[in-house]
Amino acid sequence: MDHRLHRSSNFMSNYGYDLLLGSIAAFYVLMVPFTKVEESFNVQAMHDILYHRHHIDNYDHLEFPGVVPRTFIGALFVSVLASPMVLAINLLHLPKIYSLLAVRLALGFFILATLRFLRVQIRSKFGHLVEAFFVILVAVQFHLLFYCTRPLPNILALGLVNLSYGYWLKGSYYATLRCLIFATIVFRCDMLLLLCPIGLELLLTKSISLWEAIKCCVGAVIFSIGLTILVDSIMWQKLLWPEFNVFWFNSVLNRSSEWGTHPFYWYFTSALPRSLLVAYPLFMLGVILDRRITFYILPVLLFVILYSKLPHKELRFIISSVPIFNLSAAVAASRIYNNRKKSFWNLLYLVLLGLLVISLGCTAITFMASYENYPSGYALKSLHRIGHTENTTSESWVHIDTFSAMNGVSRFCENDNQWRYSKEESIPLEEYWLRNFTYLLNEHSSIKGFKCLLQVEGFSRIRLRVGIPPISMVKEPKVYIHGSIQNTDIMHRSWPGCS
Repeated sequence: MDHRLHRSSNFMSNYGYDLLLGSIAAFYVLMVPFTKVEESFNVQAMHDILYHRHHIDNYDHLEFPGVVPRTFIGALFVSVLASPMVLAINLLHLPKIYSLLAVRLALGFFILATLRFLRVQIRSKFGHLVEAFFVILVAVQFHLLFYCTRPLPNILALGLVNLSYGYWLKGSYYATLRCLIFATIVFRCDMLLLLCPIGLELLLTKSISLWEAIKCCVGAVIFSIGLTILVDSIMWQKLLWPEFNVFWFNSVLNRSSEWGTHPFYWYFTSALPRSLLVAYPLFMLGVILDRRITFYILPVLLFVILYSKLPHKELRFIISSVPIFNLSAAVAASRIYNNRKKSFWNLLYLVLLGLLVISLGCTAITFMASYENYPSGYALKSLHRIGHTENTTSESWVHIDTFSAMNGVSRFCENDNQWRYSKEESIPLEEYWLRNFTYLLNEHSSIKGFKCLLQVEGFSRIRLRVGIPPISMVKEPKVYIHGSIQNTDIMHRSWPGCS
């Protein structure tokens, strides 16, 4: 009995933090299973790899290539990780949405495994208490654990960046450079803005020699470019280096600004405060309290500053900076905790506890907003449930408009049997009735030749109010399900209707 307790205690001491962070990430996956347009390429690619396999002609990207091509390497890697779960799902004849959960959990497993590697190096260099606060800070923040299961190029790059940070702390500087080079060339060309400051700092502090660094970098560059061109030229059926195309589109042509712009300071006044929460003021304090942190903070801070020069800004672009800022914040939190019995530090300790509680509240609010932010996924799920017809050989054709495809619908959401789907674009509203569609998923509430059967609300804004809770979610209709008025079977059924 004592032996079993000892083994259980050892397991929790070794993997307890991983279970905590993994459980939170898995909760986000199960509660918000659907994906958005930013994730669409990798999501569709994973679906096609798992279901169409070597039949590349059936892949989604050949019909809907997107604005710029993306690499298949991340989708292939995650699909291989998820394939045993997907095989079991197929053998049990479960809906494909379970396969979406499988690939997202597999991606989350990889990202959290790299975060574990970083955390172990934090423990070695800064001690157990800093490690504990690092985990606490990650747990009370929303974005890192929510995004770690979302197949964005930024998140695939984050896995390699986590490894590079771990090697950086460990003192394996050439491995740090190799990881960042691979992330830059294969997944996100903008990681160059992180690679250059770190590489420059390592050279200036004589942590690496120039000649060895050149040999290391040239080898990593040749391997990375060779791998991505080999894999992606096969998948795209033409000679291609995807991230070079992305670099040309975003940086040389500066076309990314077409998707909206923010002022230079936006990352520091909006994105970082929202993603770091309590860690935002703490990371600045950490730099003051422990000089060792400056070595790690400076290049990452420079990365965010350099990125601020680009007019189009999104939080996910700088999510790779969060782990190092959390490390600095954890150093500050551990110092406050250790000195909590002294009068001034005791006040700081109480402020720290209060900020942790506030951060948890902010995370809960952000989660509730995100839960309501995928209306198309819920709409298609409702259509499958209500619109399913038993004992029929007739097919139901569902047209999914661009808005719906961007806000929760992917090929993993599609059902087999009687359902067929179309994502044909640029059909005028007045011409839908001329086509052979049974149902429409559309952002418009009224369409000629169709009756509105069901509406799905989505998140609009947060409203302050008097009472408990002091914040409420304001929702409004986002997606409408329409049925063809020529189909009598549909018209005779009981539908919730549209207000």
